[in-house]
Amino acid sequence: MKTFTLFIGLFVANFAFAQDLEDRDDSFIVENNKNLIKIDIKEPFMQVAIKGCNDFQAASFEGGATAYREILRKYMYTYLNSDFYTLTGDFTFTLTIDAMGKVVDVMGDPKVLNSEVFFDDMQYVVRRIKKNWKPAMCNGQPVKSEMKLKMNFSSLSADM
Repeated sequence: MKTFTLFIGLFVANFAFAQDLEDRDDSFIVENNKNLIKIDIKEPFMQVAIKGCNDFQAASFEGGATAYREILRKYMYTYLNSDFYTLTGDFTFTLTIDAMGKVVDVMGDPKVLNSEVFFDDMQYVVRRIKKNWKPAMCNGQPVKSEMKLKMNFSSLSADM
């Protein structure tokens, strides 16, 4: 009998607390922002010439600029963390290609709000591309060079 009384008491207590509507908080809100980004990488890429070089040959990528552009675009959509910045406008990236054909540095312009995070992400994206460039040649010798890429970004921010 004691067990039955205890069971009824717990049942009534739980039912009484369940009906208390004033203490319940219905303001459960989840904030989730999503940035949609459109990337347009312009061709041709611009090779920065080296001063004092009579026989200069620009750096090249296996498959040409179009192949690099497609790989870069794919990696940008995969690895850019666009939740931290909204991109709109034209940007120029300077890739420094060493004498071995590896991209050793990426610098971006212009500097805008939160662009440092974006430029760090771009360095990560470019370094993820495992194929090397054929280095620029000066008088028959491979040399360090710079390649400029122009891009246009359009962002659309949506709350989900």
